[in-house]
Amino acid sequence: MATSTLASIQEHFGTIDDPRVDRTKHHALIDIIVIALCAIICGAEDWPAVEMFGKAKKTWLKTFLELPNGIPSHDTFERVFARLDATQFETSFLNWVRAVTQVTLGQVVAMDGKQLRHSYDRALGKSAIWMVSAWATENNVVLGQVKVDEKSNEITAIPRLLEVLELTGCIVTIDAMGTQKEIAQTIVERGAEYILPVKENQPRLYAQIKATFDEAQALDFKQVPHETHKTVTKDHGRLEIRQCWVITRPDYLNALLERPLWCNLNAIIMLRTERQIGTEPAVVTTRYFISSLMGGAQRLLQGIRSHWGVENKLHWSLDMTFHEDGNRVRKGMGPQNLAVLRHIALNLLKQEKSTRLGLQNKRLKAGWDEDYLLKILAN
Repeated sequence: MATSTLASIQEHFGTIDDPRVDRTKHHALIDIIVIALCAIICGAEDWPAVEMFGKAKKTWLKTFLELPNGIPSHDTFERVFARLDATQFETSFLNWVRAVTQVTLGQVVAMDGKQLRHSYDRALGKSAIWMVSAWATENNVVLGQVKVDEKSNEITAIPRLLEVLELTGCIVTIDAMGTQKEIAQTIVERGAEYILPVKENQPRLYAQIKATFDEAQALDFKQVPHETHKTVTKDHGRLEIRQCWVITRPDYLNALLERPLWCNLNAIIMLRTERQIGTEPAVVTTRYFISSLMGGAQRLLQGIRSHWGVENKLHWSLDMTFHEDGNRVRKGMGPQNLAVLRHIALNLLKQEKSTRLGLQNKRLKAGWDEDYLLKILAN
């Protein structure tokens, strides 16, 4: 088991360029990566903890790693990951995900950015970095991630991530910042569909869609061809009612002066959400979306709801289970590379289904039970 696990890791991460000069290569790069990954799975959150894990598990690690000079120090882990080419590391992660994950047709891929809040370095004038991730909502895995360039924003990072993902047949969702003509074009060119929210950052398109639905509502939609779908959720004293209305008829869409500027704009959507907790007054919100899909109100509503999986299942897990927001690794490319290690660990933990434990308890069990850790690595 250990041999096959190591072979898989070597296949996808063994081609990364070693940033060290030959005279300082006391430990194999692949050994450093494997030890760090195992440690992160088992609960380590910084380089001293990675070193402690390695020393505690040295006998076990030597069953499939060479370790000619024992376990690297925490300073070695810090220096290597600070200098390791982050783009190469992200590419290796991408190739690994492609090898172990089959993204089903029609699956929603939610893209969103997250700041690593304590990755700043005031002494060097370095601000906290942002990472944009793609989350497969059905598989519950991170498909890829890219760092947002300094003095830039997610709008420039999203197209770079789209270009390297295999998205054929998927539905891509992004928050309002990603509702850009060039991004919609790239999604379609990658063989995918899109559902994008329209807010005031696209003022003309927003005004035109809102006016179309205002007119339709004034007629109670009776003379406006449309589809609609409604869901009602009751849970622990909370009531949520969601209803969407979808217009796909060409004459209505062609009346939008902005339509020719948006690739494959085939549907406009109005979503009304009503939330009530206990006896408090209900809160009603209305949002608008565009989509390249040809309709299907139920499918569109499910796609919009699925987008929040990137917040609830990815970002929440990274903060609550891996304590990402509090992590203070700052040097060089260390924060970015450590974020990739957390994504690998999260994917492996979520794909391990033999035990019905939460992520935190899976990490504890992996630290205590070497056979279980191997089972996680083998996914």
